[in-house]
Amino acid sequence: MNRLVFITQRVDAQDPVLAATIPQIRALAQRVDELVVIAQSGRPDGLPANALLRTFGASTRAGRALAFERELRRALPAGAVVAHMIPVYVLLAAPLVRPRRIPLVLWYTHWKSHLTLRAAAHAATAIVSVDRRSFPLESAKVHPIGHGIDVHEFVCADRVVLPTLRALVLGRYSPAKGLETILEAAQRVENVELELHGAALTELERAHRRELERFGVALGDAVPRAQLPDVFARADVLVNNMRAGAPDKVVYEAAASCLPVLASNPVFDELFGEFPLTFARDDADSLADRLRWLAQLPANERARIGRTLQDRVARRHSVDTWAEGVIAAAQ
Repeated sequence: MNRLVFITQRVDAQDPVLAATIPQIRALAQRVDELVVIAQSGRPDGLPANALLRTFGASTRAGRALAFERELRRALPAGAVVAHMIPVYVLLAAPLVRPRRIPLVLWYTHWKSHLTLRAAAHAATAIVSVDRRSFPLESAKVHPIGHGIDVHEFVCADRVVLPTLRALVLGRYSPAKGLETILEAAQRVENVELELHGAALTELERAHRRELERFGVALGDAVPRAQLPDVFARADVLVNNMRAGAPDKVVYEAAASCLPVLASNPVFDELFGEFPLTFARDDADSLADRLRWLAQLPANERARIGRTLQDRVARRHSVDTWAEGVIAAAQ
């Protein structure tokens, strides 16, 4: 493909959430002659030489829409246009892209359905997601391509089994993350030490964080992306209680670090395979049982679980397999 247009919110290697997009941009750029990245804001740091960043930031919604149209017109013609996670980008791009018969692809993984998403699903020529269950609408356009994890960012750490099980929780302080259940479960198990980190970006999330203070556990802020490998290395398990549907990327990142994971989302059945790493969502007793089971496992068995998860992420959820899936859907 000569030119691919990739539309996303923000390109910033320092952003604790959206920095993960940059390895995906690099992987796409390796597969095309030219990649035009259109973002509301961003910096070109870390982008490859054949990736051109253009921004459409403005002080008003109308101004952003006009700037978006201007930058997209400049980027066309192209072999395909890919919208990353924001359905409205598909709706803004469709009038310029579809009449030219240019493939318009939406990457989306989330549990929530809404009218904008339904309209975008109709306007897109293809939809890519982690799993068919990670896209909240039924559509023949959906292509399951796995998650895009830069496995080279993460390494296996040698973990020593201690009397205390070090459980890690990462993610925004959103009620959808089911953090209360995790905190309650940890209180029911002896010798479990919780480490929590996350962002509170909305008033709802800030209020929920204040509610969680009643558990008396230190609530950390978001971890800069460069520090993630060290945070994974000092943990024995990642615990994730995100509501069913879209799988949290942090689960795959932890698994890429050979860190065992306990999660409630049934979408992880393909990753977990034969290991009993799931628990019933919002069921503190179920999670407490899994924590006790893991705490009793010897070091070699925990390491075997971690290495197996890492291998599955590398084979099915790497940034390279993700980019190949996007390109295939855009043909």
